[in-house]
Amino acid sequence: MSDALLEVRNLESFYGPVMAIRGVSLDVREGSAVAVLGANGAGKTTLLRTISGIMDPEKGEIRLAGEPIAGGDPDRIVRKGVVHVPEGREVFPLLSVAENLGMGAYTRRDDGVDGDIETVLRYFPVLKQRLGQPAGTLSGGEQQMLAIARGLMARPRIMLLDEPSLGLSPIMVRDIFAIIRRLKEERGVTMLLVEQNARMALGVADFGYVMETGQIVMEGPADRLERSPDVQEFYLGGREAGALAERRWKRRKTWRS
Repeated sequence: MSDALLEVRNLESFYGPVMAIRGVSLDVREGSAVAVLGANGAGKTTLLRTISGIMDPEKGEIRLAGEPIAGGDPDRIVRKGVVHVPEGREVFPLLSVAENLGMGAYTRRDDGVDGDIETVLRYFPVLKQRLGQPAGTLSGGEQQMLAIARGLMARPRIMLLDEPSLGLSPIMVRDIFAIIRRLKEERGVTMLLVEQNARMALGVADFGYVMETGQIVMEGPADRLERSPDVQEFYLGGREAGALAERRWKRRKTWRS
């Protein structure tokens, strides 16, 4: 990939003495959705936290439209157009839905906030019915919708979505990903999507990366990754039943592209 809106090069990040990100490089083109797949502990969340400034990288470069942003303060990075929708939603539970949406626009100084709220609510009509309700009383799926809607209120150049399916029912996961697809196709929202649900993620993404132990071990167009025997076996539930499956599961991944 080239001419990317977001460029990450040879990124390294640590939790204390533990290297969580090991030389990661990736690109996200403007208007595209890029998925990062991997199991728990692969380094996916650390990658997003480093891009958004919550964590400082030890080494490497992060560029947004060619401008270096690595190690910048999170509020500065938000003002540059990078919005992070964190794992676990993290809405403001005591504030109303309307107040949470307003918080998403806190960096803005234009007069288009009210119009954007109306636009956002067309994608999340259930929130329109709950504008005065404390966010902490919403269901998990509704809180996830609110977290995404709040992020959109910043008019982001790129959204970092961390595990949007986490802890949700299959029906709600389907609904959330349908909205994510619409935002990409109808609004041209650029997204970097971290997700364990590989099938859903690859279904909306244009391009994908697979992470293991802090490293990128495979990359390619989403449809090609979906056809990969390794991705099918280890992330799409394509293993056989019985002892043979157990032996195959323990074998070393080849990460064929």
